[in-house]
Amino acid sequence: MSTVAQDTALAADAAPSAAVRKTRPFVWSVRRELWENRSIFIAPAVTAGIVLFGMLLGAMNVPHPGVIVVTSLDAKDQAMAAQIPFDGAAAIIMVASFVVGFFYCLGALYGERRDRTILFWKSLPVSDLTTVLAKATVPLVVLPLVTYVVILATHLVLLLASTLILPSTGLPATLLWRQFPLLRTWSVLALLLACASLWYAPVWGWLFLISGWARRVTILWAIGPPLALDIFERLAFHTHYVGELIAYRLNGGLTQLFGTKLDARGSVTIDTDHLDPARFFASPGLWIGLLVAAGLFVAVVWQRRYRSPF
Repeated sequence: MSTVAQDTALAADAAPSAAVRKTRPFVWSVRRELWENRSIFIAPAVTAGIVLFGMLLGAMNVPHPGVIVVTSLDAKDQAMAAQIPFDGAAAIIMVASFVVGFFYCLGALYGERRDRTILFWKSLPVSDLTTVLAKATVPLVVLPLVTYVVILATHLVLLLASTLILPSTGLPATLLWRQFPLLRTWSVLALLLACASLWYAPVWGWLFLISGWARRVTILWAIGPPLALDIFERLAFHTHYVGELIAYRLNGGLTQLFGTKLDARGSVTIDTDHLDPARFFASPGLWIGLLVAAGLFVAVVWQRRYRSPF
């Protein structure tokens, strides 16, 4: 009986260790990607620093008529004016993060084939599926998290700096603290980044596919075929379905997540004050895009398994 009990205990201890051994290659693969691509952290942080420096210089040189206009606004308009620099900083940092993700995906598989380090990585006991999943985790999970943390830090620095700068311009030191909806903005930002990660999944999948296939100038192979197809359609058929599809994949997530407003001239603008997550997750474009992304990543795994280096 004691032997049976010991065997049972050993089996119970072996089960978690086996699970750890299965996940360890994936974790270390993700860490390798972060070690080799420091721009994932550096670029958003540098962008935030430049934005902060410019905004702080601008705040210290606010003209007196501008101060009078701000103080004459009612509470609602003051809240809207206070949110402009925070939304602007967040938008710039998110654009910078998208650019980082774009070039990371283009070089994720191309770089290891170009310098032939793929021969070394393939000699390790790490499957192609694990490697591709680890690389895909960077634009889908890691980069949105880094972007979120950088934006939060930027907002806090702006708020702290406002307590020192605003009194010198004649405005209350706590103006932004009172008018800026901090918790709501951060929660909306978290939802926006999560939804954007899902929405852009097929874009990342396409870039990964080009990264694993192209022998050189990956950026031309990534951008050229869609643009050429759009131009051909416009010239041959006088339609623009391809262009609309590209535009929908790039900015359609915002129109699905947020409400839209129609003005008297018939133009549609995004209403950032009204979230509609149910419409976003019910959108066929989201689920079709995720299916396309899954197919692209399956092709990337197959491609890495059989594609030879240069």
